Amino acid sequence: MRKPLIAITCGDPNGIGPEVALKSLLPESGARAFCTPVLFGPPEVFTACASRARPRHVLHLRPLEEALAGTARGARPDRPREITAFLAPVPVRGRFVSEPGRLTARAGRVAARAIEEAVRAARAGIVEAVVTAPVSKHALHRAGYPFPGQTEFLRHLTGSPRVAMILAAGRFRVGLATIHLPLARVAGALTRALLAERIETIYDALVRDWGVRHPSVAVLGLNPHAGEEGDLGGEERSVILPVIRRLRRRGWDVQGPWPADAFFGRGAHRRFDAVVAMYHDQGLIPLKMAATGRAVNVSAGLPVVRTSPDHGTAFDIAGGWSADPSSMIAAIREAAHIARNRRLHPSRRTR
Repeated sequence: MRKPLIAITCGDPNGIGPEVALKSLLPESGARAFCTPVLFGPPEVFTACASRARPRHVLHLRPLEEALAGTARGARPDRPREITAFLAPVPVRGRFVSEPGRLTARAGRVAARAIEEAVRAARAGIVEAVVTAPVSKHALHRAGYPFPGQTEFLRHLTGSPRVAMILAAGRFRVGLATIHLPLARVAGALTRALLAERIETIYDALVRDWGVRHPSVAVLGLNPHAGEEGDLGGEERSVILPVIRRLRRRGWDVQGPWPADAFFGRGAHRRFDAVVAMYHDQGLIPLKMAATGRAVNVSAGLPVVRTSPDHGTAFDIAGGWSADPSSMIAAIREAAHIARNRRLHPSRRTR
């Protein structure tokens, strides 16, 4: 089976995105064994990053057309301190000069343009998946992109009616009912319609993207002790439990609501194919504690495959060639795995 062509965006060029992208292409990463990676971004972003490597690396950028023509096999192997990569150049006004560690609107614009071009290539069938390097939400906002995160930006670009954010580390998968939302607004945003949509999207991704035939899904409560029979909050009775009962009537294995602390504390997540948390930190803190550097952000429900590392731009170490590429490599591997599943089973759905 041919290896999938996968787009890797530069991320915020002033962060560690270009660095972890290039490190994922080194022979020791093993990424090329399961995909043909293509960098998306201004060429000067990647060449400047390679020049800051210690010891210095020489970067050879080859046109995307060679990969599309099937000549990727003829690419010369990397030699010590050399990296050969396919590139889809992203046009920007003037030459971009990286400023490691600085938060700027121009860097945010470059990061956004790389995502836009990669998604366009995926929707056109040029690449089979998109892996986005970390971006700064604040830099995106300064550049005029009002989205609270890449997940919402990807939904906008694809026109998808639904999306769910899943962090995955092997079989430990956590999906979010609410995503990038201030904690004070979570309870008001948590409706039966929203929760049902998110659980359905996560369940569908388990079937379609991971090939789980009969998924088991755990749903956490919102309040301490899952509401303590209503004494500590009523959302479990008024919102969460009715949705669980409705989905169980379909024959789906959806259980809960579980008190989050006891659930993760006793390792109950190991019994399920996915856990649905009510808000960002409720689910992602235990997952990242258990799988730092191995977790992958997956955007479920989109018409294109999209994954991302589980970390941010790390402006504090940008430019020092000290960033760990493990999560980026894991994101590329997960993207290739999902792309193959969709290629083999294009019509697999739960509904």
